[in-house]
Amino acid sequence: MLLPVVAGAILLLTYFILALGRAPFLRIDRTGAAIVGAILMIATGVLPLDEAYRAIDYRTIVLLFGMMVLIGHLQMAGFFRAVVRGVAQVVHQPTMLLVCIVFVSGVLSALFVNDTVCLVFTPILIEIAEARGHRPLPYLLALATASNIGSVATITGNPQNMLIGSVSGLHYVTFLRALAPIALFGLALDAALLAVLFRKDLRPSSFEYAGRAPRPIHRLLMFKSVIVALGVMVGFLAGVQPALVSAAAAAVLLISRRVKPEKIYNQIDWDLLMLFIGLFIVIAGVERAGLAKELFVLLEPIGLHAVTGHSVVPAIISNVISNVPAVMLIARLIPSLPHPETAWLTLAMSSTLAGNLTLLGSIANLIVLEGARRRQVTISFWEYFRVGFPVTALTLAFGIWWLH
Repeated sequence: MLLPVVAGAILLLTYFILALGRAPFLRIDRTGAAIVGAILMIATGVLPLDEAYRAIDYRTIVLLFGMMVLIGHLQMAGFFRAVVRGVAQVVHQPTMLLVCIVFVSGVLSALFVNDTVCLVFTPILIEIAEARGHRPLPYLLALATASNIGSVATITGNPQNMLIGSVSGLHYVTFLRALAPIALFGLALDAALLAVLFRKDLRPSSFEYAGRAPRPIHRLLMFKSVIVALGVMVGFLAGVQPALVSAAAAAVLLISRRVKPEKIYNQIDWDLLMLFIGLFIVIAGVERAGLAKELFVLLEPIGLHAVTGHSVVPAIISNVISNVPAVMLIARLIPSLPHPETAWLTLAMSSTLAGNLTLLGSIANLIVLEGARRRQVTISFWEYFRVGFPVTALTLAFGIWWLH
């Protein structure tokens, strides 16, 4: 009887810090909270150490690590900078540039993780906007919202999709076929809404150019990284285990005579990997204590077995505690649902699209916010919400209809 109480207390404490982002009066961030929560689950006897080891889904960790190595090489080679500057050099009309930013951000996010796209694109878009005499806000909102929408299309679009892809065993093509239409609809809607809301800011100025000349790219590294990335896409589409494809790509890229390993290791988000490991153990402790079944009973009246209910619940929880912890919590309930495949796809769709609701809804949004702030560009909560609320509501409604 005591174990459920202890497990529940650890879960609430961990998720309280995850929701706030940092523990009050202590220097403990989200990753630290997950690690401390995992250790407490083991130390209090809720979860034996051997079971804690088995609770970690190493396929997800390997998939994340391999994709980080690939993205790190592409970033060092200047691939992302070259893409966005190439678009800006060709497209001069502001509204068309905004539309291109939406679709380029969305497609690249589906392929290479949305957080990275936001990290690289934010300073470049601000520079281009200021060089053209435009307000950066519409371009930054296009980047943040489109990166979330585009990432819903594939297993590799964002961390929570990688988790779902690994745990569910869904084929990459199955995932793509089901969710890509939702992403395409969402990107088109996002572009149209932004063009209407910011039509006054998107009038051509007297000097339309792409800003400073782009920094030189590392051609050999670019060639190698792009070839490996194409090989990764082929492997995914052929049905090879995503974790194996990702690990093989990382191994090929790490064999190098020119690139120092330290530069690649600095590109890897070790905090995110540790967050995943900690949460795997925390949720396993919750399940062993029987709290997962109680949560399922609690959510049953909402209609968790239906697409609508299973979309609304993750969307709400994702905006309270962030989408990765929300997905880990809800993932334990899906095997009990009548149609698991549809439930996995619905979870991926709703947890990702919900990230557009508020400025704090996803890590991608926060990356854009902080990147803009460092360059003296402010994005207020309400400026974002004016776009984020209708985009989230309409894309979620379409996603529910599509998956029904």
